[in-house]
Amino acid sequence: MVFPREFSVFIACVVLLIVQSSHGSEIIGGKEVQPHSLPFMALMESPYCGGILIDPTWVLTAAHCVNIKKVFLGVHSIKEMKKDSTQVRMVKRLVPHPCYDATDKVNDLMLLKLDKPVKQTNTVKVLKLGNTVKDPAAGTNCLVAGWGKTNNGKMSDVLMSVNVTVIDRVKCNSPECYGFKPVITSSMICAGSDGKKSADTCQGDSGGPLLCNGALVGVTSFGKKCGDKEKPGVYSFLSEKQLKWIKTTMKKSEI
Repeated sequence: MVFPREFSVFIACVVLLIVQSSHGSEIIGGKEVQPHSLPFMALMESPYCGGILIDPTWVLTAAHCVNIKKVFLGVHSIKEMKKDSTQVRMVKRLVPHPCYDATDKVNDLMLLKLDKPVKQTNTVKVLKLGNTVKDPAAGTNCLVAGWGKTNNGKMSDVLMSVNVTVIDRVKCNSPECYGFKPVITSSMICAGSDGKKSADTCQGDSGGPLLCNGALVGVTSFGKKCGDKEKPGVYSFLSEKQLKWIKTTMKKSEI
C-alpha cells in the first residue's frame, strides 16, 4: 500500500509521543541537523507535515496535507519551542495544485498563504526559488529533512536530515519498486537508499524539501513502508512548469 507522508495528529499529541520515545532516535538512516541550519523549514499542525518558506507570506508543502490551519517557523525542538526564535502564523488560504490527483499522486503540491509576513531572522529565512530546476540524474546525492517518524516508529522531537540517492524512474517503475502502482512520471523524483544503508523520509515528513546541491528540487510526497532499500521515497519534482504555477499563483494573490 502506498502511504502519503503526513501524520494526522495535533502538535499536543505529537509532544506526548515524543516524550515517550527513546533519546537519540533518527529519521530513517539520518541524524539531527545543526539547530536552525535549515531556517526555511516550516512545521505544520494537524496534519503533521513539513513545508518550505519560499516567500515571507508563502509556504510550499504537499497537496495531501489538508486542513492546515497553523504554521510554525524557526523550530528545532518541538517540545522546547523558544519564543525568541519561533514564529507562528495562521494560514489565510490553502492553494492546492489545480491538477493534483490523490489517486495517481501527481502534482502533489500546495501553497499556503500566511496571515501576515514572517520576519526574517537568524532562525527564520526564505529559500528563494529559481526560474529553472535541473532534473537530478540517477545517482545524485540529495538531502531531505523533517520531524517525521524515525527508526523507532515514533515522531522526532528535533529536526532530522538524511542524504538520499536519486533512483532512475525506469527502475522505480519496475516490479521490485512501484510496478506502475502508481506510475512514477517525469513530474516525480524517486530517491532513497544507495543500496548499502537505509535512507528515507517517513510519515510526518510530507511537504518537506528535497535539496540537491543546495537547491530546492522537490517536495516530499509518498512512499511504501519507510526505509525499505527497494522502495525509495517519491518527491514532487519542481519542474519549470511547476515553478511557473507557484510564481503565478503568488503574484495573482498580491493583486
